Amino acid sequence: MDVTEAKQRVRREIERLSPTLLEISHEIHAHPELNFEEHFAHELLTGAIADEGLTVESGAYDMPTAFDARVGTGGPTIAVCCEYDALPGIGHACGHNIIAAAGLGAGLAAATVADAMGGSLAILGTPAEEGGGGKEFMIRRGAFDDVDAAMMVHPADHELRWMKTIAIHTVDVVYEGQAAHAAASPWQGRNALDAAVLGYTNVAALRQHIRPEERIHGIFTDAGEKPNIVPERAAAQWYVRSRNMDTLEPLKDRVMACLDAGAAASGCTMRHHWNDPPFFDMVDNAPLLDLYCANAADVGRTVREPDPMSMVAGSTDMGNVSYAVPAIHPMIKVAPAGVSIHTPEFAHHARSEDGDRAVIDGALSMALTIVDLWADDETMGSVRGAFEENT
Repeated sequence: MDVTEAKQRVRREIERLSPTLLEISHEIHAHPELNFEEHFAHELLTGAIADEGLTVESGAYDMPTAFDARVGTGGPTIAVCCEYDALPGIGHACGHNIIAAAGLGAGLAAATVADAMGGSLAILGTPAEEGGGGKEFMIRRGAFDDVDAAMMVHPADHELRWMKTIAIHTVDVVYEGQAAHAAASPWQGRNALDAAVLGYTNVAALRQHIRPEERIHGIFTDAGEKPNIVPERAAAQWYVRSRNMDTLEPLKDRVMACLDAGAAASGCTMRHHWNDPPFFDMVDNAPLLDLYCANAADVGRTVREPDPMSMVAGSTDMGNVSYAVPAIHPMIKVAPAGVSIHTPEFAHHARSEDGDRAVIDGALSMALTIVDLWADDETMGSVRGAFEENT
């Protein structure tokens, strides 16, 4: 089968699958599930794969909501990553319902030509992107060992080649002091909430003196029980982000100095735990991105370099994948310009007609890109070469 015939077959498959893909996107959107709790989405996606005659491993890699479906026995193995977890309170405000359905469609369509093109395919269900790091655990447990390239598309308010993806490590902090009656004998107390507030204030001052691409944000998760009791315990969670893992480490040290100082100033103690895994920065593979952008253009989408007005910044465990294999993470437009991800308004657009078009166009763009990778050894060589040079 030549490239033209394979791409025609893929287009027909996406058209046939479209009603199913949109139904899956809508159902996942209507049933938001948090990190590692995506049982509804897992059953929906694995059921759709099985219905198409593919063998799928449910609960893969020691994670009940991960899955792995493989097709083909030779040639380059291309992985399509599906994400399907949601955010607390605002549901699918990151559009993972679109990521899941588009990834599923790309994988199922490409699977129909894998043998004829001499290629192999992995459809990977990757849980807990919103902080849980499912992809990193899958990397450690071998999911990407025989993968030659990986891809996904992420919803946004613009068509972008890449997202400004920076490394992140999260930390849980607990302050401990001494309880006392806040009116009768406050001098007997040591206020753990004061320690947390002072630590927060110290970090706020630090923010003036960090690099433009670095970010630090935190919330209090425990602030005491009652105003007339000096809080003996307070807790916070912090996100520390930097350009890459090398620059992240010194920033983590600076943040911890700020938080420790709050404890020292208030006469309290502090303990902390850095959560595993950290998320790496994203190393987008330029030759692979070029292929995707050309196929997206054929589908009717013009993908551009981000500028200061369209830049989307954040962190993702797809960055970890990009250090393991050549990978891309382009952004596909589902919302009007200026509508930020992780907002209730964006969650609305993830279920809109524009969101539906992104499911179909994203699936088709990725499936056509997979065909290109299977069709040309030289192209795959360029992808591998760029990966070795940049990582």
